Amino acid sequence: MGKDIYLGLIGFGTIGTGIVKLLQENEDLIQKRLGARLVIKKIVDLDIETPRIVSIRKDILSTDTNDILNDPDISIVIELIGGYEHAKSFILNAMRKKKHVVTANKALLATYGEEIFTVAEEEEVNIGFEASVGGTIPIIKTLRESLVGNNIKSVFGIMNGTSNYILSKMTDEKKPFDVVLKEAQDFGFAEADPTYDIEGIDTAHKLALTLSLAYGKRVNMEDIYMEGISAINLQDIEFAKEFGYKIKLLAIAIHRDKVIEARIHPTMIPFDHILANVGGNYNAFHFIGDASGSVFLHGQGAGMMPTASAVVCDLVDTARDMMKGISRRVPLRSFPEKNIDDIQLMSMDDIVTNYYFRFSAYDRPGVLSKISGILGTHNISIAAVIQKGRKQDGVVPVVMTTHPSRERNVQEALKEIDKLDVVGRKTMLIRIEDERLQ
Repeated sequence: MGKDIYLGLIGFGTIGTGIVKLLQENEDLIQKRLGARLVIKKIVDLDIETPRIVSIRKDILSTDTNDILNDPDISIVIELIGGYEHAKSFILNAMRKKKHVVTANKALLATYGEEIFTVAEEEEVNIGFEASVGGTIPIIKTLRESLVGNNIKSVFGIMNGTSNYILSKMTDEKKPFDVVLKEAQDFGFAEADPTYDIEGIDTAHKLALTLSLAYGKRVNMEDIYMEGISAINLQDIEFAKEFGYKIKLLAIAIHRDKVIEARIHPTMIPFDHILANVGGNYNAFHFIGDASGSVFLHGQGAGMMPTASAVVCDLVDTARDMMKGISRRVPLRSFPEKNIDDIQLMSMDDIVTNYYFRFSAYDRPGVLSKISGILGTHNISIAAVIQKGRKQDGVVPVVMTTHPSRERNVQEALKEIDKLDVVGRKTMLIRIEDERLQ
């Protein structure tokens, strides 16, 4: 049935193995749907000796990327080595040899996407990157095709499974952060160095790509406000419950007239919010389009087979274009490259949202009046107060939530409050997304 389309795979780790497994196990199904056979002709990896869970002929294994780049039969290359320089060099060389590319490398695209997409346009080749955001969840396809007629009013996303696993376990089992992080590492949900996951960097890579697709903009990831979950403790989890909230690491993008509000941080959301019950290592995305209304996508954001599923989606899309003698039928970043311009991000100082404060106050008269007085002078209106809990190191927690307040005012107020002689430690701040407090 049809012809063979030859693939070259660089990176034969967990995801690479999953792609080979999926192409082998569902070969007949994919061939029927595509009308051609996807054939892996060469696999390149530094380690070609360690056994994998799939059976591969020895003669297709190599340690030399030139065996892929210089093979005229290979039409599509799959980049799974991760990182920056080597991956970037491989992708650019492949495209300059008129080979289409499929990658899961979100960090590379978020950092060097401008150069890579420009070369793809110049060489008239496809670059598929569905697996780079949300794993098996079709985020790229949804923004690039399904919602193409919509102004995207907002995006709220749980984009990192490791952080979501940690916060879910802390919430459900009342285990402290360090204990849950160690469990996540033991189960393989977290890396030995979890910094990218727990400090929001991985989420920022994904949000940068999401913003470029949703709004047709060039995005500098470093301009996105980013805050991780390492400071969240069980006290905050329990106080959140008392207020009717769960804490999630959210990526938030909101279209505000001519600017985009973009931020990543721990966020309290109501129990009945659609994202509140996304547990474990799952990812979820909540889009609101002006025509579509609410769109919710939920699934595995990482892992061998979910990521392999997204990569094979891109392989089939690219192969279909090839069989029609076309490329880039759908613009790579949803908009033609000539229509993409620089994004205008709202300053974090100008963000208006609701806040949770946990003050560490000494048990003295007049503490509440001093704190609330400073908040009032900075136009911060208190919604609720809880003062209870055991004294620790001479201080007790005083917890407040606010009505909508401006970030600049909040930061200035907390600087004053933390200098008070009745406050023992730096105030804990968590932002709240709750329309009921408007």
